[in-house]
Amino acid sequence: MLTLRTFTDNPALHLTVLVPGPPGALDRPVTWVHNTELPDPSPYVRENELVLTNGLWNEDGCPPGEFVAAVRRARAAGIVFGLRESVTTTPPSLIDACRRAHLPLLELVIAIPFTALSQAAAACLQDETKSRLEASVRRGNALAAAISGDTGVSGALTVLHQEFGLPLAVVDRLGRPLALAAAHLSEEDLHLLGDTLTRRPPPLEVAVGPAGTATVIPVGVPGDITTALVCLRPAATLQEPELAALQQAAHYLTLDITRRRAVDAIEQRFAGELIDMITSGADREADLARRLTALGIDPAAPLAVTATAHAAGPDPVTTTLVTTARQIHLSDGIPAVLIPGSRDLIAVIAWQRPVQDLRPWLDRLATRLDERCPGLHTVIGYSAPADGHARLRTPLRQARQACHTLTLSTTGPSTATLAELPSHITLLGNLDAGELQRFADTLLGPLRTHDTTRTTHLEATLRAFLDRGGHAKATADALYIHVNTLRKRLARIADLTGRDPQTFHGQIDLYLALRADALITP
Repeated sequence: MLTLRTFTDNPALHLTVLVPGPPGALDRPVTWVHNTELPDPSPYVRENELVLTNGLWNEDGCPPGEFVAAVRRARAAGIVFGLRESVTTTPPSLIDACRRAHLPLLELVIAIPFTALSQAAAACLQDETKSRLEASVRRGNALAAAISGDTGVSGALTVLHQEFGLPLAVVDRLGRPLALAAAHLSEEDLHLLGDTLTRRPPPLEVAVGPAGTATVIPVGVPGDITTALVCLRPAATLQEPELAALQQAAHYLTLDITRRRAVDAIEQRFAGELIDMITSGADREADLARRLTALGIDPAAPLAVTATAHAAGPDPVTTTLVTTARQIHLSDGIPAVLIPGSRDLIAVIAWQRPVQDLRPWLDRLATRLDERCPGLHTVIGYSAPADGHARLRTPLRQARQACHTLTLSTTGPSTATLAELPSHITLLGNLDAGELQRFADTLLGPLRTHDTTRTTHLEATLRAFLDRGGHAKATADALYIHVNTLRKRLARIADLTGRDPQTFHGQIDLYLALRADALITP
């Protein structure tokens, strides 16, 4: 970088610092040198230029204070006063004026022409340009190697971090961190960054992270900005080479993300056909084996099927659920094909570990998905590993049915096989929410209306009676009422519902109505 110190440290220029200016002034960037003898050069001097002068303006009657004030107005980097045979020392009045204005002043000996400073500046800028180009080429090669290799986005961030030491992140508009390099972002920060990418155009700075302000570099093609390269430093504190490197990396990241989106779309289309192949049975076993092999799954390995969804949520399968599940499978080294649908996320897993380890791993998976999807309860229906691809039809059906049953309640278990669920829950799980609601309301609605209008306790009595297996004495004792009072209440329940709770069949219908109500009530 060209600075005043570049000139003063050059022994061939024989410069003397008469006024150093404020702290750091000698290390400020200098854009170029400007030779002038005008009394007021401010209209022609650019910001951060170094003014070269022999002081001829003083001979024309311009006081040094006015000249210095004009240079100061132009926001120049400083003044170099060139001595000449008629002026062998720098005028003290010029030194005083520069000192009062806090403007650096250098003295150039008679033997050195101003062109020597111009040549030194040109050589410095040329070397700087060459260094930047070489650095850009090296960086480009490193970014290309990272993007084309296995490290991808995280590798690209590593290249930048190693060169500049900047805290960096790549975040998509769903608030998902695709890669991090020495960047610490809270969930709130990530969601805020994701929200900024939905704006048009996205802001260039966002108040997040420990630094307080982050610089946001959009990644993507115009009109389709889905990702951002985030530097946890304010833009004003970044040097020009750092900003240029961030922009360069953003171009490479655009290529990688576009490529990955295309690959994901192709893989999802191929993976989606697996469901049809599995449900077709023996007719497409050969196609299924080839497709699993193409997707990196050994068709002869023990294959487990899982179905994952958000319980009782408006969207059972969110993008965050799919992406996070895929990342966890990869990070845990679990070979799997993930197939997102409208009701569940199907995974065909090559489970090479002990069978007893499957359930604990799925429990941890559900917990991690809950952490990444706050406010939603993740459930996973699964099957025990099947012996090869030819026997996946039943495990797929059982996993999906178990998952669907688990989604009916936000308070039930997170993971289960179909066999682990009570039979009546499985049967109720075959009904949709509307059918469950109608069934529960038909039997429980009259009781609740009666309790509300007459301040009775028929529903509570029914629950206590069924919880005690229809034992009248135990129920009456629990409710602190006489057995005859209990029998009157049970008779009233039979009149209102058409189901006698004192008979076996009546107890079954009323119990199922209560269970259906529990499934659809948060």
